[in-house]
Amino acid sequence: MKRILILLFISVFVFSCGSKKNVVTKKNKRNKPTQVVKKNDPIEDKDEVKEVVAVPINTSLSTTQNYINTYKTVAQKEMTLYNIPASITLAQGILESSSGKGRLSVEANNHFGIKCHTWTGAKIYHDDDAKGECFRKYNNAKYSFRDHSLFLTSRKRYAGLFDLKISNYKGWARGLRAAGYATDRKYPQKLISLIERYQLYRYDDEVLGVNSSARNFSEDEVTHIVAKGDTLYSISRLHNVSVEELQAQNDIDGTNISIGQILKIKTE
Repeated sequence: MKRILILLFISVFVFSCGSKKNVVTKKNKRNKPTQVVKKNDPIEDKDEVKEVVAVPINTSLSTTQNYINTYKTVAQKEMTLYNIPASITLAQGILESSSGKGRLSVEANNHFGIKCHTWTGAKIYHDDDAKGECFRKYNNAKYSFRDHSLFLTSRKRYAGLFDLKISNYKGWARGLRAAGYATDRKYPQKLISLIERYQLYRYDDEVLGVNSSARNFSEDEVTHIVAKGDTLYSISRLHNVSVEELQAQNDIDGTNISIGQILKIKTE
């Protein structure tokens, strides 16, 4: 009987020790310390800063002035390559794209309203002279500027413009309208107004290496390429000169002119 009691006591003692050990183990596991990761670790910061910082827009300047600052270098490069005044390119870009805010410029990078014609690239459809007209779409605005240069240099109707002095922005403005670039009768005045308001002629002068203060603003010469339906009277009205002045400036006797004839017009 004593043996039985001794064995029973030993069993109870061993069981109670084992239970305490298990409780302690679980307690230690629950209180195991966790690793703290510092959010301002220099290596992590270095890996996260990967974005390209864009050139900020100067909010103190007008939308048009910011447009000029963005594209003046592009326009000057086109001037050196294709002999188109940077002032004219910038003024047309401002006018045609609403200083870069128009739909064609925002969605298609098309700053000059150039339509598809024989274009095989990406396209966008936009209401202009007619509903849903096809316009060219570019990956980058700089290609729109290049296409503008190619458009003017590859079409015979604009050939007379390149007979003008490259510094003669007034002549270019009037010549573009006369050659049919725009149907708006006030198109030349709008371009000239933009050029003079923002002094865009300075970018021409930088390319030419001349001082803008030495410019002669008193007289300009423009060419007009006679198109079907033109008369000396209609041309004189277009350029605000008299028929007699047209005749004298171009050695014309009478009123006969021919399609394709280039008339030189001096305006004050």
